[in-house]
Amino acid sequence: MANHLTVAAEAEFRPGASWRSQALGFGLKHSVKPLLDVWARLPFDLFPPNVLEHAARLLPAPNGTRWRPVRLEHCRSEYVIGPGVADTPGEGPVILYLHGGAFLTCGINTHRRLVARVSSAADRPALNVGYRQMPHEPVAESVADGLEGLRWLLAQGYRIEDVTIVGDSAGGYLAFAVARAAIDAGLGRPAGVVALSPLLDFDNARRLAHRNADRCQLFSVRALERFEQVTHRLDTRRGVSGRRTCPVNMSLDDMPPSMIQIGSREVLLADAELMASRLVSAGVPCDLTVWDRQVHVFQAAASWVPEARAAIDEIGEFIASLDGRDSTTAPVTRTPVRTSRRRRAASSA
Repeated sequence: MANHLTVAAEAEFRPGASWRSQALGFGLKHSVKPLLDVWARLPFDLFPPNVLEHAARLLPAPNGTRWRPVRLEHCRSEYVIGPGVADTPGEGPVILYLHGGAFLTCGINTHRRLVARVSSAADRPALNVGYRQMPHEPVAESVADGLEGLRWLLAQGYRIEDVTIVGDSAGGYLAFAVARAAIDAGLGRPAGVVALSPLLDFDNARRLAHRNADRCQLFSVRALERFEQVTHRLDTRRGVSGRRTCPVNMSLDDMPPSMIQIGSREVLLADAELMASRLVSAGVPCDLTVWDRQVHVFQAAASWVPEARAAIDEIGEFIASLDGRDSTTAPVTRTPVRTSRRRRAASSA
């Protein structure tokens, strides 16, 4: 197993894009992206029902997946046991999963398949948290629900040092925010954080100046600017005052080892690069892997895209490599070096 706990000041590049991944990117660029641009131009705030979450009830989970509902104080969640994973509640390592969807859409149904695959790759169960979202609740409540999910795991007998927090897109924001909240609350330090195509900053300035500002196959900078404006207005309506501290601006020196995966053309690569650099500067191990021409959260397409399966395998190896580390001690400051490159021919998988 490759050592994933070296400090990575530079990204590791995973070359190759299969025809399936390129077809997926083409489809998103000419369907979902134009719709998001229309939404960004509307003179009023529009929040349609979470159709994706309801429709996803009809999609089958990978064969061998088991799950059972968990009711947290303010939201629905579910305990997912991926194919081949032993069901031993409260024992051994576990994953806390926080889904993406721009804090506006998706949920436990849309992400059950991805959570099951990550669970199977890492050989441990996962709590898939259906946290409260905008426009009904501000982002602060999403973080609170993620922390409540962590507390639920601890109440079942899991140890904080055996919990890896995983999230995609907006869930990547929550993964780092919940880890920070757990440390600040005196719960201890989780084993690690894994973020897939994470949104890590509500300030759009760096993205505007980034080389990927006009290259992303899903999000335009205009759509992200509108998202920033909408979140501010919703916070104001709910009486949330003060400046939000996003993960890239949080105190990071006592954070756990982290892994960030992202596509090479994503506009959110600006967030990933900044977060990796700041973690490394704080002395925290971080693996940043950039996947050639892959779309936003391409890992969710594992049933069709070979690179997605390869990426999930790497997530599983990274999480497994965290087992047995002492999360109560401060991270060791190391000289920034590149991670060892794994020669994975993802496009031929």
